[in-house]
Amino acid sequence: MTKSTKLSLGFSPCPNDTFIFDAMVHGKIDCEGLDFDVYLGDVEDLNSKAFNQELDITKISYHAFGNLTNEYVLLNSGSALGKGCGPLLITKPSTQKLDLKTAKIAIPGKNTTANFLLSIAHPEATNKEEVLFSDIENTVLNNEVDAGLIIHENRFTYQEKGLEKIIDLGEYWENTTGALIPLGGIIIKRELPEEIIQKVNRLIRKSIEFAFEYPNEPLNYMQQHSQEMDESVMRQHVELYVNKYSIDLGVEGKDAITQMFNLAQQKGIIPDIKNSLFIE
Repeated sequence: MTKSTKLSLGFSPCPNDTFIFDAMVHGKIDCEGLDFDVYLGDVEDLNSKAFNQELDITKISYHAFGNLTNEYVLLNSGSALGKGCGPLLITKPSTQKLDLKTAKIAIPGKNTTANFLLSIAHPEATNKEEVLFSDIENTVLNNEVDAGLIIHENRFTYQEKGLEKIIDLGEYWENTTGALIPLGGIIIKRELPEEIIQKVNRLIRKSIEFAFEYPNEPLNYMQQHSQEMDESVMRQHVELYVNKYSIDLGVEGKDAITQMFNLAQQKGIIPDIKNSLFIE
């Protein structure tokens, strides 16, 4: 390839994503003639851009991807899935048990995997309000809602703010299915040449491996986009969401995603899927 090919790439400013993509977007690895136009957005913003097919490559909630399998295919590298890393439903302490059938619940987006898991565990919980994920704790504390569905680093901070857990939805998923918790993955447009698709997958893997080998290298990029977050919380965040399944989904990772999509189809949450979910 004599000249660089530019692709649009979307991911979140959360530490796990900036850790994963730092080497790739800052030329710390050989990008094999590819160049990236980076867009940073929160999870539901990225989901929305994927629905509009605005990005060539993007992080996405698995729940949202279930609606986009005709347009995008999932890469083997870059995913967030594992054990003990699921969303939590939290509330303010009270002597009375919260009735989820009537409770007003702040969620980080209707197309998030967190909302999918809540719908599976508590289908009666339908009074939901979409709130930016980083504002959910304060929304609960300010009595604007009765409960909040938290993701990302908020699972490390909610107790310090005097909030308590109603249910760990990741734990619910693991106990119900025995599978890993699929949270988010990296998808790429199916219309792109196979050579480009394979190259992007290879680069994401190399970028993660570089970050694991030199863990201080991504720190500056992580801090730029998580200015109020303590370094120890950032590192906890990475340890929880970036793992061997981020490097490669493997059989176990693919099985977990397939289980989730089969369940979502059975419940009519996503349409029937006709294409292969995964790259070859």
